[in-house]
Amino acid sequence: MSSPSPKIPWRQVHLGLDLRGGSYLLMQIDLNALTKNRLQTLSDNIRQTLISKDLGYKDIHSSDKDHNISFTLRSPSEKDAVLKVLRAMPKAVINEFSVSDGPNDQITLTLSEAAMQKRGSDAIAQSIEIVRRRIDATGAVDPSITRQGEDRIVVQLPGVDDPDRIKKLLGTTAKMTFHLLDDSATNPDFPPPGVTFMPMMEDPTRKLPIRDHVEVDGAELTNASAGMDQQSGEYAVNFQFDTAGAQAFANVTRTNIGKPFAIVLDNQVITAPVIRGVIPGGSGQITGGFTVQKATDLALMLRSGALPAPLKIVEERTIGASLGEDAIRAGAISLGVGFVFVIIFMLVFYGRFGFYADIALFANLILMTAILSLFEATLTLPGMAGMLLTLGMAVDANILINERIREEVRNGRTPLDALQAGFNRALSTIVDSNVAAFLSHVMLFVFGTGPVRGFALTITIGIVTTLFTTLCLSWMLIVRWYAVTRPKELPI
Repeated sequence: MSSPSPKIPWRQVHLGLDLRGGSYLLMQIDLNALTKNRLQTLSDNIRQTLISKDLGYKDIHSSDKDHNISFTLRSPSEKDAVLKVLRAMPKAVINEFSVSDGPNDQITLTLSEAAMQKRGSDAIAQSIEIVRRRIDATGAVDPSITRQGEDRIVVQLPGVDDPDRIKKLLGTTAKMTFHLLDDSATNPDFPPPGVTFMPMMEDPTRKLPIRDHVEVDGAELTNASAGMDQQSGEYAVNFQFDTAGAQAFANVTRTNIGKPFAIVLDNQVITAPVIRGVIPGGSGQITGGFTVQKATDLALMLRSGALPAPLKIVEERTIGASLGEDAIRAGAISLGVGFVFVIIFMLVFYGRFGFYADIALFANLILMTAILSLFEATLTLPGMAGMLLTLGMAVDANILINERIREEVRNGRTPLDALQAGFNRALSTIVDSNVAAFLSHVMLFVFGTGPVRGFALTITIGIVTTLFTTLCLSWMLIVRWYAVTRPKELPI
């Protein structure tokens, strides 16, 4: 019984937007919101810490412009105790902020420039990963998600002509938090310290007094899925916390029975049910008049994680599939016509040596395509132009070798000496020029964006394959022919 033949792995070259059609989104992260969130979180932590230590304060507020938090002491005699508490905060906080005391018993914590830059860089990296997870969950094929500059992300979606759903998914921060309400606050225009009036998602005109302190963070969710509420029959989102989140969820429901508990998503209240009893398992259900699509998308975003800061679409382009087909056709025709003309040129001017150069040229094209396929690279229209330019560079190298050999023949050398001398004279020139071109295109690929990277990629791969096919393959064919025929004259 014969054993089954091994399965050959199949990889393909992915087509870029200009060849396949699709959508292009350039998104910018809101670094100001990132700083604001950090200051707000620390303000809340400071407030809770001072209350727990029975240290008085007043007028605590954060300044987005000055990147600091300041508050006034209740009593000057407590200054040393307050500074000691602040400087004993976690190392991650101390490394980001500098603590100083000013006149009129004021304490200020200032966020350092280095900390803001690091948080911005980390936020971009985290956002790229979250964007990737959200897009993958929609079933999009071959998406490209790359960083551009300090605060931008490029999203390319081949084959996606209507990216409205994806735009909504990426434009939603999906930061979910759980808060208690402050029933004593009644005037939205004058909220007490530590309270923010937030609109209901279903009815933005209705606002609830939400305590700023986060009882449970949505970052502690381990799973979320769309489902149905068994009692009302409405679409809902089921969620599950990790161990720490489940414990915090159980504690807050245990100590606040009979009180409303708000579920907030991106500063909008989804729902604020009254706690009826302890919820020990760390699981729950969110209802809020969802449609099946809204419930599915919310569950998707919660599973993917919250963006560290909002993303804003600053540029959007859509390329039709028909335009991509026209580009493929035009690129294939230009590549084919150029290839045929090069083959004819080499045969006419260099005869047998031109024939060997044509074989190497054909092998060069196959190798370039194979390497692009191996790494599952994306081929763009500038990439096709790069392939055509690479063929021209390969021909130039073969012409240089043949002309050097022809010069040696004219100088009266024997066929073997002419071959060796001609090749050696051309070798250093070919290697030097190709190495210089290789390094420059590597830099172009590293620092370039979009179509420039596609062009640089094919040129870089083409230089490597050109050196191999020119210096190894075509030379091997010539040497093999000479060893077999031993001609008295070279047909060049």
